Amino acid sequence: MAKVNFIKTKTMDKKIAREGFTQDSFSNFVNKLGYGTDNQLSNSTYSLNNLLSRNRTTLEAAYRSSWLVGRAVDVIAEDMTKVGINILSKMKPDDIKRIYVAMNDLNIWGSLCEIIKWSRLYGGAIGVIMIDGAKYDTPLNLKAIGKKTFKGLLVLDRWMCEPSLEDIISDFNKDFGKPRYYKIHSSVANIALPSIKVHHSRVIRFDGITLPYYQKLYENYWGLSVIERIYDRLVSYDSATLGASQLLYKAYLRVVQIEGLRQALAAGGAVEAAVIKQFKYIRQMQNIEGITMLDSKDVFTGHNYSFTGISDLLIQFGQQISGATDIPLVRLFGQSPAGFNTGESDLRNYYDNINREQENKLRSPLSLILEVLSMSELGVELPFDFEYAFNSLWKMSDKEQSEIATSDAATINTAYGSGIIGKETATKELISLSRITGRFTNLTEEDVEKAKEDDKNEPPLGILSEETLPKLENENIDLTTKSPELAKEESINAKEQESKDEIESLPLKKVDKVIQPGLSKIRQNWIKSLQEIKEKFFTKDQK
Repeated sequence: MAKVNFIKTKTMDKKIAREGFTQDSFSNFVNKLGYGTDNQLSNSTYSLNNLLSRNRTTLEAAYRSSWLVGRAVDVIAEDMTKVGINILSKMKPDDIKRIYVAMNDLNIWGSLCEIIKWSRLYGGAIGVIMIDGAKYDTPLNLKAIGKKTFKGLLVLDRWMCEPSLEDIISDFNKDFGKPRYYKIHSSVANIALPSIKVHHSRVIRFDGITLPYYQKLYENYWGLSVIERIYDRLVSYDSATLGASQLLYKAYLRVVQIEGLRQALAAGGAVEAAVIKQFKYIRQMQNIEGITMLDSKDVFTGHNYSFTGISDLLIQFGQQISGATDIPLVRLFGQSPAGFNTGESDLRNYYDNINREQENKLRSPLSLILEVLSMSELGVELPFDFEYAFNSLWKMSDKEQSEIATSDAATINTAYGSGIIGKETATKELISLSRITGRFTNLTEEDVEKAKEDDKNEPPLGILSEETLPKLENENIDLTTKSPELAKEESINAKEQESKDEIESLPLKKVDKVIQPGLSKIRQNWIKSLQEIKEKFFTKDQK
């Protein structure tokens, strides 16, 4: 930090040195402006006093009692796992269906959702890949997985297992710096793996919020609970809402002015009892008849309480929580946007963030699970071209799907009709379109292969097959690059022009009229007649 010199009195210099206020920022010590001067702002700081991620009891109490804490923990986890994936591989449709069915039967999506929830609540959680007959303290060998041996995921939060802090992965890979083993606590009831070390390759791990290195050491290599960052905002919001509800009891205040009330209460005895009895009658008559009984000198006044500004304050607190959790108001509170805003742009941005979280945090563990599923259900490894995409959270209406399907199908049909693409390409485009619109979903790879064979036998419009070309060549018609009608017309015109050139090449003085025959036989007779005329009337001596 740079040293700052101020030209001030000796007394102020001593005070500044004593309090340690020398900062690289604007400050005015005379008016006590800026950070580092003697004001309320300068006494504000951040501390590590509230390490909430280590307080399991408080986190669980907040999750059980506060719906807002529950939403902050659950919403993102549920949105990351609720729409599944779309397998894009050229695998057999039956094999793809078997993988989908196995994921549902083994509750893979439910287990992943639960792991992500507890990682967000506690700061970390794991899922153990359960395989019959496996040695869990050894690395996972995919090729050794037998048919129907994968039994799902065992979900454990950070308090149910203990990472091996003395054995850290030192190999340079994606798991570098993480614990090599996880030991399940024997105190955890109703699980089949008590006090067993589990190798990290058999574990699906999620952290809440990733911490810097030294802070990660303090948390035993786990992450940070998402509740710790927003805890003060949550307390402020709940305090504001409960405070507003308490104000409802004071919405209508009533004041009764009684002459000599102080003296009556001071006198006590029968006089005080008379005053108390009067208010009992007032309460009774108001409840039954709505009548307020007063002495002629008593005064009764009602005061209404104004709630102006409270709703705006609650909205501001809610927006702070929404920003802290990266969940829009319409999703976090179920609150409809005000004004002309439909909330569509907020949801689209939120869904983009969810997709980013899926790609960054969910793709790698899910790929491992799919490899295990393939060996367990199909008995083979996933093919080289295997790939998948996360389904979009944004759902189009039936009308939007129909319009897109109609427009794209017309474009594909036009390209096929003009000879730009063949049946194979057109079929592939329709299959790709089906993933967006839900139309043409029954097209399979078999249809693609059939279209490929059709292209060999029947090329796209505007292009002739190899079988047709020899027949047309026998007729001296060049149709290799033109349509049959156009090429035939051009060929006839060429023959007629050739006949005209032949006639004009004869040594005749003048030919007034030339008959252009359309048939080859007439043309031959015409040429023969011209040859006879030439031999009879034109000799070498004549011109």
